[in-house]
Amino acid sequence: MAKSVKSSKELMDLPAYVLEQEENIKEIGSIGLVFRHKKSGARIVVISNDDDNKVFSAGFRTPPQDSTGVAHIVEHTVLCGSEKYPSKDPFVELAKGSLNTFLNAMTFSDKTIYPVASCNEKDFQNLMEVYMDAVFYPNIYKKRAIFEQEGWYYELENEEAELKINGVVYNEMKGVFSSPEQKLYRMIQASLYPDTTYGIESGGDPDEIPELTYEAYLDFHKKYYHPSNSYIYLYGDMDIEEKLNWMDKEYLSNFEKETIDSEIKKQPAFDKMKIIRDTYSVSEGEADKAGAYLSYNVVAGTSLNKEIYLALEILESALVQFPGAPLKQALIDAGIGNDILSELENGIYQPYFGIIAKEAELNKEEEFLKVIRETLQKICKEGINRQSLLAAINYHEFRFKEGDFGSYPKGLMYGITVLDSWLYDDASAFIHLQAEKTYQKMKKNVETGYFEELIQTYFLDNPHSSLVILEPEAGLTAKKEQELKEKLAAYKKTLSKEQLQEIIKANKELRTWQETPSTKEELEKIPLLQRSDIRKEVRPIQNEKYNIANVTTLHHNVTTNGIGYIRIGFAVNDYVGYATELSLLSYILGKASTKEYEYQQLANEVNIYTGGIVYDMEKYSVRYEQDVYKPFFEVTIKVLYENIGKAMKLVEQVLFESILEDRKRLKEIISEARSKMKIKMNSEAHSLAAARALSYISKESQFNDCLIGWSYYQFLCDLEEHFEEKAEQLAETLTQLMAGIFCKENMILSITCEEEGFSKFKSEAEEFVHRVEAAKKESFLEKKKVLPEVTPVNEGILTAGQVQYVALAGKCLDNGLAYTGALKVLKTIMAYEYLWINIRVKGGAYGCMCNFLRNGNSYFVSYRDPNLLETIDVYKGITDFVKNFTIDQRDMTKFVLGTVSTTDRPLNPCAKGERAYSCYMSELDAELLQKERDSIINCQEEDIRALAGQMESIFKHYIICAVGNEDKIKEQESVFDKTFNL
Repeated sequence: MAKSVKSSKELMDLPAYVLEQEENIKEIGSIGLVFRHKKSGARIVVISNDDDNKVFSAGFRTPPQDSTGVAHIVEHTVLCGSEKYPSKDPFVELAKGSLNTFLNAMTFSDKTIYPVASCNEKDFQNLMEVYMDAVFYPNIYKKRAIFEQEGWYYELENEEAELKINGVVYNEMKGVFSSPEQKLYRMIQASLYPDTTYGIESGGDPDEIPELTYEAYLDFHKKYYHPSNSYIYLYGDMDIEEKLNWMDKEYLSNFEKETIDSEIKKQPAFDKMKIIRDTYSVSEGEADKAGAYLSYNVVAGTSLNKEIYLALEILESALVQFPGAPLKQALIDAGIGNDILSELENGIYQPYFGIIAKEAELNKEEEFLKVIRETLQKICKEGINRQSLLAAINYHEFRFKEGDFGSYPKGLMYGITVLDSWLYDDASAFIHLQAEKTYQKMKKNVETGYFEELIQTYFLDNPHSSLVILEPEAGLTAKKEQELKEKLAAYKKTLSKEQLQEIIKANKELRTWQETPSTKEELEKIPLLQRSDIRKEVRPIQNEKYNIANVTTLHHNVTTNGIGYIRIGFAVNDYVGYATELSLLSYILGKASTKEYEYQQLANEVNIYTGGIVYDMEKYSVRYEQDVYKPFFEVTIKVLYENIGKAMKLVEQVLFESILEDRKRLKEIISEARSKMKIKMNSEAHSLAAARALSYISKESQFNDCLIGWSYYQFLCDLEEHFEEKAEQLAETLTQLMAGIFCKENMILSITCEEEGFSKFKSEAEEFVHRVEAAKKESFLEKKKVLPEVTPVNEGILTAGQVQYVALAGKCLDNGLAYTGALKVLKTIMAYEYLWINIRVKGGAYGCMCNFLRNGNSYFVSYRDPNLLETIDVYKGITDFVKNFTIDQRDMTKFVLGTVSTTDRPLNPCAKGERAYSCYMSELDAELLQKERDSIINCQEEDIRALAGQMESIFKHYIICAVGNEDKIKEQESVFDKTFNL
């Protein structure tokens, strides 16, 4: 039974523990308690409150000594079976068979954590039990194959075959190391912390991962995975006594206290700035266009200083991230880089701050440093713009108080924040959660010169700094692959026939182990809820429809603690053919000056008076219709009730008074948009592959590709390259689009708030609508209601990366086939059974996923995949798998539970409103959603087999898109009709 506490005095029966600290954390409505387990020395933090989305995490301080990825491989493997739960993959069993709201494990540079979350008490206890057993009693000591599958192994089919290396973490890190940004961040840390754990790649360097021995890997677990080195965390509404006493009895009391040397050492400060230089790989076609990355980095204090911890976040926003921020603008004006980024890491013992110029000309590092120093010296002398500082403080304070972490449980994110200090000082667990006084001090510090002093001390007079230069090198990936090939071939020559046979035998044993399912007895040891534990009713849709000044207005009546979440939508049905321009317009608005505000002032006003205003393009699929969708230009606002009027006036200023003729500013924004799109496509290549394949399947997906995909990126590249000849026409087109779209006839309004907020909103909204009517301008732009026809082609997108992202897309609802909730269950089955086993476990890819949308659009995609053709062959086996799907009732229930866990994730106030609004736009009512839910809860194996027709439909007319290694794609180019560089 849930039993949150208001004071430690309510805890009467905890003989195995010492209470070391108790704090009232009023900022998050919680009591914070720090316990020490007497016998084992385990540290436990409890944050007790009435949040039913409970979180548990077992964490350990895990500083690696090298870059073999040992901490990362241990993280993967302890979840592959344990003493009480010996099945091969309890993690997957929990993912497909629990009501978890979060289930994962994470390796950081100095710690590893194993968090779970659930709103269901029985489920939460089950998750805790499996995870505690996994970290303290894993099967890694009994089965070497676990290490090989998840870490690395030599792959050899026969004595004549080529010797290769495979493994999930190995391939995952090849994907990570393919990103120039990720390489830059690793270089920054290596440059600043050469003598500590932060200078090491805890995830593993693919060049060094094969140096990790099975014995060293076991030693790492043996050393660090002990309660004396643990940081255990509990959050939410639960019976604390029951949880702590269970933990003591079942696990902690089995261990004696030990002295474990896991202290995070401090890097001694440098005498002078360090300079390091390296190269990143680009494909041959990219060599002329790619620029260098330049990064100036400083170490600033420790994360135990709560003021510096927060002040660095404020400075990052004020100096670099806000539109027109002085450091960013100075570098852009000097022509150094097409985009200016920042990198702040304050979750480690010694935080660092980096200022990065992306796509800079070669040999610009001296000028880069000169501009930074001169700009910062000027700021220190003249003072930082006070409005910018106040805007930055409000921006961060609003987010802290709102506690909106998207799909992540807030208890999880608070737990990670706790570790930002607790890991380095047992007495400092709550300093970053008790932030109200720190924010108040920051506001006072605006007038005291505090921020200028920080800049002088840490950015200008700080020898503990580095300059990192990362330059492009065409063909570097191919060169490294060839070197590895030659190294492995040379190594193979040193092996005797017996040794070769040993590798072949080990491969067969690994494959046999992978293909042998866990026994029924092993699987049944993992605790499982029943279908009766699932809530039967669909969540209510909180839509109340009103008419304000003849504009449809939705009120989503939700408790929001005084915040209004406003959405202003404008239908763009007449301008679908301008999708790329509309997407760019949404990026420009709010970043361009208006008649009343320079763009820097506008950003300050937005961040002082609101929690953010975002301009974006959205589309809403209509029920189960194919290619019927509603395209909208939308403005979303987060704002306190008292500032609703101010926020609406700021939006009005942007929609009707933005100045798009400023060529210098327009070019800056286009370059920034293109740069950020490239980063996104590199880091989310699986999304790029899936979206591109889908774009040939339906008009709706083609529209989406023009908004956020490859077509939009090409549009930006073309604009940037031919800016001078296209700028005037572009500004005119965008201006005419604004005139055609921003009018009362196209408008819909929505707000998520309590009644008090809605009363305030109604009067402001009526005035806003009248002002929109008065400001309306005539548009002379030709209307284009459809996009041009495209010829479907299979595409290979070439990168300098080392792995692939392979997508196949088709329609599952052709020929009158119907959508059913069972397709959501099939998605879970695919993710944790068929695709998981064949693409991840056997193929070595890091991930694989799929989706079957209500409009019939469907896709399968792999993530950080060493294969290409083999993955497509796996996809082609899906129809037969579904036709022959057979499973017992217990396993079928698992998949139902896993499906419900994804559909029933707790929603924060903003998300509740978004869901209701989306249902309205997509014409989904409670009856339809209940029908889908019923078919999920009651799904049986025959319902899955009945989906074979939907799978056949996908494979009748499908499209393939693969993003990946240029040599790999060229080797298998027969798959593609067209290949091109990213």
